[in-house]
Amino acid sequence: MRPRGERRSPVMADVAKAAGVSHQTVSRVLNDHPNVRAETRTRVLAAIDRLGYRRNLVARALVTRHSRTLGVVGFNTTLYGPASTVDGIEQAARAAGYFVSIVSLRTIDTAGMRDAIDYLADQGVDGIVVVAPQRSAARAFESLPRDMPAVAVEGQHVGEVSVVSVDQVGGARLATEHLLNLGHRTVWHVSGPSDWLEAEGRIEGWRAALQAAGRTPPEALAGDWSPHSGYAAGRRLLAMADRVTAVFVANDQMALGVLRALNEEGVKVPEQISIVGFDDIPEAEFFLPPLTTIRQDFAAVGRSSIEVLLRQIETGHECARERLIVPPRFVARASTASPR
Repeated sequence: MRPRGERRSPVMADVAKAAGVSHQTVSRVLNDHPNVRAETRTRVLAAIDRLGYRRNLVARALVTRHSRTLGVVGFNTTLYGPASTVDGIEQAARAAGYFVSIVSLRTIDTAGMRDAIDYLADQGVDGIVVVAPQRSAARAFESLPRDMPAVAVEGQHVGEVSVVSVDQVGGARLATEHLLNLGHRTVWHVSGPSDWLEAEGRIEGWRAALQAAGRTPPEALAGDWSPHSGYAAGRRLLAMADRVTAVFVANDQMALGVLRALNEEGVKVPEQISIVGFDDIPEAEFFLPPLTTIRQDFAAVGRSSIEVLLRQIETGHECARERLIVPPRFVARASTASPR
């Protein structure tokens, strides 16, 4: 029994009574049915607001066969890029009127992907967005049910799944060409982990820009996205300081480590060595000096991902595979200059 004095939550019948309409009319308004007069719709919505009515989403899902919930599978969301991508997807989904259920995995493998997808499928999600920045995600996508609408973000080689990604190659070319245009003879590179598609694209763009300028790319210095690995790469660059005047670093956190290593040895940036990062993390403009970098539009990635997924949901998963590329933007600050 309901405790005495406790107010029960309003139900659809209460809304119908308050608005002076039938239960069916309230249902039509809630489901945005076109055959409802504007005056009636306004009266029903006013009653909903006045009573504080909240619709039963489970019951609605049984009727419409849509839960208005999307699943998101993310990987290593402690990193700025994956975390910002998931946030952009969530914001875009909510703006489209969908709830979001998120599963965050530390590693990408078939077993983990299968568990995540089973978990989301049990919740009755209408579709899934998978943030798939590592090459191993290609095999993991085999776990997706054939009838499940799905989009991969930063994924490649994932069969018939639609993909939305930032132009990593183009962004790296922007960074490298900027340094070459300043007059640097060559540009060194601190790369991300080899199994990350983003790192792979940034290496490709860096090499392509150097080769287009008639320069032989030097050996890339491997990092793992962390400031610590950037610091280690910076120490290696110091050993070659007589040959190094410009460095493109694959993300801003590693660029911070490079800056620290150079600063410890009294090497001035940009007077002696110019640095360009990638991502434009919120702290980048407060580095010393403020970091020139490449900005990824995570909000645009989120919007595009949700738009592609909703097209699949609305057409019964029959639309053609899509591949959308979001352009990055060059952000000039004080960490680059012409060589002496």
